Amino acid sequence: MEATIINGYEIKPGADLSGAYLYRANLRGANLSGADLRATDLSYADLRGADLNGANLYRANLRGANLYRANLRGANLSGANLSGANLRGANLTGVKKV
Repeated sequence: MEATIINGYEIKPGADLSGAYLYRANLRGANLSGADLRATDLSYADLRGADLNGANLYRANLRGANLYRANLRGANLSGANLSGANLRGANLTGVKKV
């Protein structure tokens, strides 16, 4: 499987994207399962249908992000900014949110 490069970051399962700047990035359908997205700026990103299964989104900025039908199963959303995010149809099974 070939990885996609967005804003200089390699988008793939298990990627270390901690602190990455992905503001308004088109990540529709991206496979970021198990990725480290701690403190990543994903504000206003298009994450429709993305696979974030088990991803670490601790303190990530997801303000206004479109997570429609995204798979967030088992993701860590502790301290994440979800204000204005679209979570309709998202799989939130086992999500950690403190």
